[in-house]
Amino acid sequence: MNQPTTKIKYFIYARKSSESEDRQVQSIDDQVNRLKKFASDFNLDIKKTYTEAKSAKKPNNRPLFDEVIQRIEDGEANGILCWQINRLSRNPIDSGKLSWLLQRGVLKSIQTIDRQYLPEDNVLIFSVESGVANQYILDLSKNTKRGLQSKLEKGWQNGVAPLGYLNDKENKTIIKDPERFNLVRKMWDLMLTGNHTPPKILDIANKEWGFRTRKFKRIGGNELSKSGIYKIFTSLFYAGTIENSGLKYEGQHERMITLEEYDRVQMLLGRKGKPRPKHHEFAFTGSMRCGVCNCLYTAETKKKLLKSGEIREHTYYHCTRKTTKIKCNQRKNIPVDDLEVAIEKEIEKYTILPEFLQWALEGLNKKNDTEIEDRTKVYEMRHKNLVETQKELDELTKMRYRQLIDDETFIKEKNILQSKIAQSKENLRETETRADKWLELTEKTFAFATYARAAFLRANKMGKAGLELKKEILLALGKTPIITNQKLLIEPNEWFAEIQNGYPALEKKYLRLEPTKMPMNKAKTEALASVRAHWLRHLDSNQEPTPYACSTVANGADYIIAREGREALPPSYL
Repeated sequence: MNQPTTKIKYFIYARKSSESEDRQVQSIDDQVNRLKKFASDFNLDIKKTYTEAKSAKKPNNRPLFDEVIQRIEDGEANGILCWQINRLSRNPIDSGKLSWLLQRGVLKSIQTIDRQYLPEDNVLIFSVESGVANQYILDLSKNTKRGLQSKLEKGWQNGVAPLGYLNDKENKTIIKDPERFNLVRKMWDLMLTGNHTPPKILDIANKEWGFRTRKFKRIGGNELSKSGIYKIFTSLFYAGTIENSGLKYEGQHERMITLEEYDRVQMLLGRKGKPRPKHHEFAFTGSMRCGVCNCLYTAETKKKLLKSGEIREHTYYHCTRKTTKIKCNQRKNIPVDDLEVAIEKEIEKYTILPEFLQWALEGLNKKNDTEIEDRTKVYEMRHKNLVETQKELDELTKMRYRQLIDDETFIKEKNILQSKIAQSKENLRETETRADKWLELTEKTFAFATYARAAFLRANKMGKAGLELKKEILLALGKTPIITNQKLLIEPNEWFAEIQNGYPALEKKYLRLEPTKMPMNKAKTEALASVRAHWLRHLDSNQEPTPYACSTVANGADYIIAREGREALPPSYL
């Protein structure tokens, strides 16, 4: 190192970029420590140390670098000590500033660990080496873009794999996430039924399934967000297509759904790609289908000027007729008032008296005791399967350590076993909550049958919340409602059908006794006990509802509780 006659005052400048090209560069702390030792060894006058975690690819992107330049121009120092020249600049603008300061003699020395740049060098060497650093960035960017494009053309998505998939870093491919793939597929299945909205599916995934996002070093491991579930339902990746910069590529990863299923979900969402703003909100849009062409029904509001000068709004529903495969003849609209009357009549078919709810809860609690015993046996069997599969994975790992199998065989078998373990854990979780979940859903089914009609009638007074409540009640009745010739047809849930078949005769007998008007006597008490016994025997003969069969019913009951107040339900239900 050359020693000038006038002692130079230095600023230490250390930089670490967050960009990928700098990931292998010396850390800031290491840079500072080495530079301070260098300054001590050569007795350099250090005025201040600057550290900055910013990329140098773009000019005017580093406030501390700009401060160093300004303080040098103000005469507070006339030298810069840095690790390498590329720590100062990797763009021609900032390199030009440094060259100009050197050329003017304002900057008397740029000192690195292995060389010194001085004004008397005519700034040539500094300019050449700065140009090399700038060109490195340009070449790196081109090579990176070229590599990313090549990967896309081969059918592999860049970046972090979507939920349900994992990045295979070794093979640089995307594989199934054994823990989440099947759960994300279930989300699509629920959406495809047409009976669930994305917010409801989100609630089921987070609260019932215990779904959590992938855990990374600093982020993840949280519940799925609302934006996250819409991202799932609008991504073509799950249908085997990769989108990038407006272009589409055929993916090589295992698709989760078909393109037909993707298109159906987009139709159910009422969008193409991204959500579109709604100017009007209607209770039943996206919830009913045409009986001729199977397209969804939508709603529309029109204004009519009366002779009196009054303007009235009329809301009606009609088929979207978006298919070209079938010529739809359903051109008549159904007024919203007529539709709601039809829905009310459907609800009325499955409405029971509060007294029968109380009896039902009593019978269900007894039946739940047997369910608990069955659950224990199933749990033991499933836990045994999990332990055995885990042992297989341990043995496979030992075989790889002993080099008894190659990497390809190990990875293939490991993925199979991990998938089995994930499924076994899911089965265990389902078994742990099976009895309680069955009882909860069944109770909610009867609560819905007791209070849904009254809640539906009061929903008109509840504003936006009322619209949500009406929709949930409609979806809870059964499969996707069908409208043909302005008539509503609903295939009821199996559990409701059982109520419909067994309940009406008992209700007539119960009402003939007029328990609230006539004084109680022995004969009347025995008659009421007979009705009660028949109802409980009827429940015992019914098929148990599955969680998926009753989930929309439970959602409807939850809405009734949330919107109407928990006081609407009897103490035994709560």
